[in-house]
Amino acid sequence: TVMEACEEKNDFKFLYPAEVKLRERVDKIAKVVYGADGVSWTPDAEAKAKMLEANSKYNEYATMMVKTHLSLTHDPALKGVPKGWILPIRDVLIYSGAKFLCPCAGTISLMPGTSSDPAFRRVDVDTKTGKVQGLF
Repeated sequence: TVMEACEEKNDFKFLYPAEVKLRERVDKIAKVVYGADGVSWTPDAEAKAKMLEANSKYNEYATMMVKTHLSLTHDPALKGVPKGWILPIRDVLIYSGAKFLCPCAGTISLMPGTSSDPAFRRVDVDTKTGKVQGLF
């Protein structure tokens, strides 16, 4: 049962302590989770990260990485487990309501739930009949 599973011993450990600064968190996530050799920050992203680290208001915010789901890297074309790459952080988004700091790696659409082949591409209007095609 679920209750019994909750009682089982486990060796769970967080990846980093809660008090770790944002740039150190991102570095740890990049290396341990994604297999990167390190992280590079654009000047604007690094300045924003330093500002966030200096403001105690953001100490309790969780870190949620924003990157493609199609690769361990920032590049959707790199498949498998690439070696010898650096995770480029271009921005850090702040979601105060959810208390998330979201470092953005690479170019990615921030529209949640939009697939790489959205259905709207197959919807059209037959100009002769005026009927919608491809909707159902």
